[in-house]
Amino acid sequence: MIYLDHPATSWPKPPVVIQAIKDFLDAAGGNPGRSGHRLSIAAGRIVHETREALAGLFGVARADRVIFAHNATHALNMAIHTILQPGDTVLTTSVEHNSVMRPLRAAQARGVRLLIAPCDSTGAIDLDAFRKLAGQGVRLVVMTHASNVIGRIMPISHLCQIAQASGALTLVDAAQTAGAMPVNARQTYADFIAFTGHKSLQGPPGTGGLVLCTDRAECEIYPFMQGGTGSRSQSEEHPDVLPDRLESGTPNGAGIAGLGAAVRWNRSSECDSQHERQAHLMEYLIGGLMNISGVEVFGPKAAVDRAPLVSFRVSNKYVSEVGHRLDEDYGILCRVGLHCAPAAHKTLGTFSEGAVRFGVGPFTSRDDVSRAIEAVSEIARDG
Repeated sequence: MIYLDHPATSWPKPPVVIQAIKDFLDAAGGNPGRSGHRLSIAAGRIVHETREALAGLFGVARADRVIFAHNATHALNMAIHTILQPGDTVLTTSVEHNSVMRPLRAAQARGVRLLIAPCDSTGAIDLDAFRKLAGQGVRLVVMTHASNVIGRIMPISHLCQIAQASGALTLVDAAQTAGAMPVNARQTYADFIAFTGHKSLQGPPGTGGLVLCTDRAECEIYPFMQGGTGSRSQSEEHPDVLPDRLESGTPNGAGIAGLGAAVRWNRSSECDSQHERQAHLMEYLIGGLMNISGVEVFGPKAAVDRAPLVSFRVSNKYVSEVGHRLDEDYGILCRVGLHCAPAAHKTLGTFSEGAVRFGVGPFTSRDDVSRAIEAVSEIARDG
């Protein structure tokens, strides 16, 4: 079996991640911050250590500005639904995932004006259009760091500076980039970064978060939900201190333990060499697919310009047929269709059917990629 569905979720997980989850459940399974006994204290320590590790990963000085969430979708909704009010204007791009577009459409339905900056068929944003739209009294700019369909890495630092010069807050969706490349708060100039743990960070599902990168971000976001925090329990008013202000209820302690191990593994020298190898594999994969007659590859041709994923179509073949044959005949697991990103497929001109998507991970081998290229070549040759 060859697993190339990493943009959906990473697999297999590093052994240290699995062990950390097991260790938490075996020896630290208390409710963090809720009790004074040893299991609760041990759990609280693990949550704190993971928060510190994430603060280091994203380059924020204060760990309390790392807010745990279920995933990037949850984190995006936390920001979008508490910042935007009726009468506000929000700006996004034409290649966003439904984790951005659906909450923005919901905001639009309650009186928020929605503006969309166009991208071309390679995923490159129209900078002039973006600059003009950002100047139209925009309250919040929400944009992907890299499309989950096209893979194009956005010039996020430049876009954030344009937006902030016009007075807008910026929210970056780093679902496809966190763990795959540096996503540093100081270098991106973002106010907020939403991330997931289960993709390139190699953590377990049900983990992610929202990073508050600036003082303004901390001041302008409000609780998405209220409830027990383990702090100020004498009051029925929700605490106003971070991270409790934005976190309620029992956290996913086992998942957070696994995420902490994943972050430490991701920042290790072992992972550095694997990231370099992934870039070479992407060059090999893109070049191999482009050399197959009848295969159309979408997005930038250079691997350095994209996240570790590529989408393509085979002429005269339904994408569902290609995906089925890859699975059944070759043992290659990938995703086909619209990838929860109809806006991106409309930009590509592939909305009617979608595309086939491959993604590589830290444990993908060159032989895996060779076999995938050969499988697509055989499918393309079949009448």
